[in-house]
Amino acid sequence: MHKHLKTQTHDPVTFKPLRTLKLLLFFPLLLLSRCVLPTEEALTEVRLDFKDKTLQKLYDFQDRQLIDSLFPFFRHRDPTYRFASAMAFASIKDPRAVDSLNLLLNDPVEKVKVAAAYAMGQIGKEAAEDKLIAAFDQFDTLALSKYANAAILEAVGKCASEKYLEALSTISTYRLTDTVLLEGQAWGLYRYALRGMTSKEGTEKMIAFATNKDYPQSVRFIAANYLFRARKIKLAGYEKALAESFTKEEDPRIRMSLAIALGKTKSPTALNSLIYQYHIENDYRVKCNILRAFGNFKYALVLPTVLEAVKDENLHIALSAVQFFILHGEPKEASNYWRRAKDPAPWQVQLAFYAAANRHMPVYFVDSKKAINWELKKRFEKANNPYEKVAAIKALAEHGWNYRFIKQFAFPSDIPVMRTAGMEALAKICRMPNFRNFFGKNYWRIKKELTAYLVEGIQDSDPGMMAVAAGVLREPNLKFQEILDSLTFLKVALKKLALPREIETYNELKKTLDYFDGVPNNTPVKPKFSHPIDWRLVNSLKENEQALIKTSKGEIRLQLLPKIAPATVANFVELINKGFYDGKNFHRVVPNFVIQGGCPRGDGYGSLDYTIRSELPYLHYDAEGYVGMASAGNHTECTQFFITHSPTPHLDGNYTIFAKVAEGMEVVHKIEVGDRMEEVTLQ
Repeated sequence: MHKHLKTQTHDPVTFKPLRTLKLLLFFPLLLLSRCVLPTEEALTEVRLDFKDKTLQKLYDFQDRQLIDSLFPFFRHRDPTYRFASAMAFASIKDPRAVDSLNLLLNDPVEKVKVAAAYAMGQIGKEAAEDKLIAAFDQFDTLALSKYANAAILEAVGKCASEKYLEALSTISTYRLTDTVLLEGQAWGLYRYALRGMTSKEGTEKMIAFATNKDYPQSVRFIAANYLFRARKIKLAGYEKALAESFTKEEDPRIRMSLAIALGKTKSPTALNSLIYQYHIENDYRVKCNILRAFGNFKYALVLPTVLEAVKDENLHIALSAVQFFILHGEPKEASNYWRRAKDPAPWQVQLAFYAAANRHMPVYFVDSKKAINWELKKRFEKANNPYEKVAAIKALAEHGWNYRFIKQFAFPSDIPVMRTAGMEALAKICRMPNFRNFFGKNYWRIKKELTAYLVEGIQDSDPGMMAVAAGVLREPNLKFQEILDSLTFLKVALKKLALPREIETYNELKKTLDYFDGVPNNTPVKPKFSHPIDWRLVNSLKENEQALIKTSKGEIRLQLLPKIAPATVANFVELINKGFYDGKNFHRVVPNFVIQGGCPRGDGYGSLDYTIRSELPYLHYDAEGYVGMASAGNHTECTQFFITHSPTPHLDGNYTIFAKVAEGMEVVHKIEVGDRMEEVTLQ
């Protein structure tokens, strides 16, 4: 293979290694072709009709993870079954399928090729890299395999070693009209970046994509997300091009990513553009990202704009502004944060200001510290909203000496979200970078006391507390092994957990036990099959079946996608029919990211006595309003779901998409933590 993968779409070049490999791949294709009788017409159409019993059987094999039952369908004469069996492995992610999927990379039906390439990328093993490259059709002068080629490029980004990064970065033969192939190249570089692999050439390519309006909008969107998500890339020197594109960009999906990219340059030009755009911006999501980007600049230069943002009527903007003070505030400003915590504002903003004041107030301002924490304790005691109490606990955790108060009032609570928040607060105190200096000569005694609280939280058998405590106990730099003289409490707690309902907590405890026992490469336990697909329910759904979520902020109408995720949609509909979601909270709201709900505990650690499998077809979270299943790892989904505020392509291939907001995005943007789903019905 040539080093630079100079892919041709119009002027083919002979690559002898590839030609040899393609001849080798010809023989499996002959075998595949033998499955079709000479007198039968070859089938070319993929049709997902779930009344088809064979297709149902394939999805059941996927659901039960019966991979040996799926393999024979790779040679079936009907491309629908070849497609479905290949796509099954995109969700199963079993490395044993790589060699078999390689056969389908040369399938006569392009949709099957795409499914095979996508599945190999999803599996994420380097063993697939050479097979993917060999299957790439560089002589496709008529663009007959453009979708398969694009899928291969993205799959390379998901699984290949760094040796192909330069080749992917330096493809230069695609025309501006080769949208699909350019998307494939951009997605490939983006996937590499999410795995922590970038190159100077790749970054330059993505800057060119993002800043040149001659490129297709979809390609520019992917490139902008690369500049947003890629870590440790050097953008200094590109601030002028980025700033010009940012201020002239009409697509808010691209603007919000370019805002973060501009911040990475840390240049005066970038700052001027960000401040200018903030004052004329009409999309709150872009404003949230501008405020996030301000963290790269001197405090005094951005202070006026951030203070203005705090007063914004949009809660997402106001909270993003206060978060700036929590993360980047200065001790000399702590008194101002404290004062603003008492100004008229939503409780979320007030308590976030208390957190900023508590974090940044110098410890030698003893009286101020005492007063801040006294006020916070009163706020905690008077609050009726459990999520307001949680915010108060988080603010109290900014001062380590509150550890006993937190334990005293959170641990005995009959509200799960309170107990979990209390343990999270203690975990935060344990992780204080200046723990020893902060507690002084008492530090060892207090560390032992905190260790006892963590152990108690695990012994209390509360899934949320247990998971959080287990996570902090195994952090190597905290060295809890110096205090713990026995691991019996972990082993006893592990046996008490009910599977699959408490699978997330089970895996957290197992990971901690393995850490203390010196077991390398911890492998999470996967839930056993426990919830078969209700095909009668799937086939009873109307063609455009929708779900209606009624909230105090308005109605959200979801278009269900049973063709994309039949098992997940069936589970969701089943829960709706039982009234499960009625009265449940949106327990998690992250500005310009997601709203999440459906947890029976209200803290994100709740589930029922079964799990469903992940369903991960070839889709991208490339727009707002996608509805995905919350997950603690592959195949751990049950009741919790989220709705996106904006594109979130870093979630692609890991979180089941099963619906899309059809109406009511303005309501999604208004939802606050603790808001309830009053009723969820089918329409």
